[in-house]
Amino acid sequence: MTRLTDRSNLSHADVVLFGLGYATLLFTVIYYVTGLHAEFRAGFAIEDGPVEWGTALCLLLSSLVLTRNALALRGRGGLAVAMTALYALAFFFAAGEEISWGHRLLDREVPEFFLENNAQGETNIHNLVLGDVKLVKTVFGGGLSLVILLYLLVLPLVYARVGAVARLADRLAVPVADRRHMILALVATLVIVAVQMATKWESYEFVFSLLTVSIFLRPRNADTVT
Repeated sequence: MTRLTDRSNLSHADVVLFGLGYATLLFTVIYYVTGLHAEFRAGFAIEDGPVEWGTALCLLLSSLVLTRNALALRGRGGLAVAMTALYALAFFFAAGEEISWGHRLLDREVPEFFLENNAQGETNIHNLVLGDVKLVKTVFGGGLSLVILLYLLVLPLVYARVGAVARLADRLAVPVADRRHMILALVATLVIVAVQMATKWESYEFVFSLLTVSIFLRPRNADTVT
């Protein structure tokens, strides 16, 4: 019954990752209840600030862990390797998007296409506006948030109870969250729903990126996907 086993004993990596996650949520709540909304926006959650760069770093770490997992799966079938490599590529893309592919860090000139079609004049895809379509809302907005919540909160419950779903997830090498990941995801969601600050999503994204590093390092179905 491995699928029902919660890997609740925290590794050293989990202690750091979960500590950072809960601390981020605590700081967010403190900024909110003390009325320091402007300070939160201009300091803690500022563009190119510690939270944004922390998110990018953790997304990159997630990509690297998935790459390691793909290499470890080479003897278990091509589909598992291909899917894990695809997940790694997706997280590498997300890391680059988070910091607009470093164009501010490297002080690079923004290409004309992005100046004309990007809502923030940055070198990234998620802020593109194509006609009347804002990708940040239609593709990277509520729909993506729903997928993330389904992955973090629903999939682990279904995985433990529905054999067909478990077999499909294992076949596609999907790392499944454990109870500890679900608890942090639920707490983060409740905090973000309750907090009414313009840049609160920066905290949410950072917690999600911390969670993915932990999940990919030690998923519930580690024997299958790592």
